[in-house]
Amino acid sequence: MLHRADAPYRTGRSELLVKLKPQFDAEGVVVAHLPGQGRHAGRLGALELRERDTPPPLGSIVSFRYRERTPSGLPRFASFLRVREEP
Repeated sequence: MLHRADAPYRTGRSELLVKLKPQFDAEGVVVAHLPGQGRHAGRLGALELRERDTPPPLGSIVSFRYRERTPSGLPRFASFLRVREEP
């Protein structure tokens, strides 16, 4: 939590107290498309994409954001950012 040092204490929500949620980003290669379930049946399900109907092609290098890593080193709460442009 981030709190302004010169601010008095106030109960409840306040713009003086802000929760800091660190986020990291990384890049990865798309190696598989896993199907969605429920309302996303027939569409991409495993990646959190803005464009679920048109996922990146296999072999694409994508950028994604995550909050932390699992004990085995996998990203947790990962979400798709963009397909990396080739230089």
